[in-house]
Amino acid sequence: MDIGEAVRLRILTLCEERHMNLNRLGHRCGLGYSTLSNIINGRNHSTTILTLERICEGLDISLSEFFDSDYFRDGLT
Repeated sequence: MDIGEAVRLRILTLCEERHMNLNRLGHRCGLGYSTLSNIINGRNHSTTILTLERICEGLDISLSEFFDSDYFRDGLT
C-alpha cells in the first residue's frame, strides 16, 4: 500500500465511523466535494499537510490521531 492509498482508506474509515459522507465532511472542513472526491478516488497525488489538517478539523481529530493507524504502520511502499 502506498501513502496515497493509506490516506484515502483512513479518511473513508473515519467518515464511516462518524456516519459522515464526503459532502458533510467538506462542509465541516471548508473543502469542496470535488477536492475530497479527487483525494478519495486517487486523482490527487499530492495532498498537502494543510489539506489533511483541514480534513482532520472536520473530523474533530488531530493530525497525530489521523496518522495513528495501522494503515501507516504496515509496510507503506
